[in-house]
Amino acid sequence: MNKIFNADNIVLNKRLRNKEDAIDVAGKVLVEQGYVDPKYVECMHKREEVISTYIGNNVAIPHGIDGSEKYIKESGISFIQVPEGVKYGDDTVYIVMGVAGKDGTHLDILMKLSEVICEEENIKKLKEAQTKEEILDIIGDLTV
Repeated sequence: MNKIFNADNIVLNKRLRNKEDAIDVAGKVLVEQGYVDPKYVECMHKREEVISTYIGNNVAIPHGIDGSEKYIKESGISFIQVPEGVKYGDDTVYIVMGVAGKDGTHLDILMKLSEVICEEENIKKLKEAQTKEEILDIIGDLTV
């Protein structure tokens, strides 16, 4: 089992101008941590053109389009906290979680994340967290 989330994948107190910035920052973390090739970030933008990755509860989960798996080196998640919020279509997002799932693990990752982000209290805590450790405590030990 590979660990897909750690403190190096977390960015706190980020200011973003728009959802394109949100996708870029989430993707950049995935690239810098060695999870994906830079081309995957382009695929994340293409996914957003097809259908929004806003999932409710002020959370977006940008990820690549079908066929982008070839740009994923290993499964991983990035976490971007945006306390002031960023417009994401008609909604405002405070939490952006970039997702890269290798070898069909994408849906497993999303299911594990949904257990955390479906609860409004968890979103409030994630939005207000001051340290990466607080984020890790809430999201937990994610592996695939």
